[in-house]
Amino acid sequence: MIIYGKQPIFYALNTCAECIEEIYLAKELPKDKFKQLARLDKPIKRVDMKKAQSLAHGGNHQGILASITPPSPLSFNELKSKDSLLVLCNITDVGNIGSIFRTAYALGVGGVVICLSHLNQKAIESIARLSSGAFLHMPYGVFPHIFDIINELKNADFMLIGADMQGQESCSVKKKWVLFLGSESEGLSARLKHKLDTILSIKMEHHFDSLNVAVAAGILIDRINNARE
Repeated sequence: MIIYGKQPIFYALNTCAECIEEIYLAKELPKDKFKQLARLDKPIKRVDMKKAQSLAHGGNHQGILASITPPSPLSFNELKSKDSLLVLCNITDVGNIGSIFRTAYALGVGGVVICLSHLNQKAIESIARLSSGAFLHMPYGVFPHIFDIINELKNADFMLIGADMQGQESCSVKKKWVLFLGSESEGLSARLKHKLDTILSIKMEHHFDSLNVAVAAGILIDRINNARE
């Protein structure tokens, strides 16, 4: 897997250096930064801008890229062992997914379940970069069947919480909880919401009725953490 940009690469260097396989430079780095890379004792290859753009799929690579061993997705049984989860329901925007991973990792969520039929390599690389490296450490899995997931989580004694405009602002939260987040365009389906234990909403001022799903996730995760029994 290719990651690129200074922040994701130096984050990987400082937190999971063992996953880095090769480094590609299309620009000169300051001496102190180059020494950090050299101490890793992994191949450092010079590439031209055309090659760098190809590796980054046209993204803003800032002249530095790396090939890394990607984190492996977990089985659902492994994710069920966590005390807290996010379930992303038909969220396809990699920018939002990356931001959610970053926020979830920072706020101590145990894992992320991505409900999509498939997540290709290019999307995974983008999520890793847009999460500022948090994707490299956050347990996750990709599963297509949302209602199978709901049934398994109920049987594992999770409290099932949905994010929706039509809900309450607070609730008492059990030790094990999962927050379901829908896409900004469609939200959670009525059928899915009917299966959940409670729905949380974010009260907004000035007659404003829309928040980015990643921003909403951060607010609700913090609210849930403060309401745990």
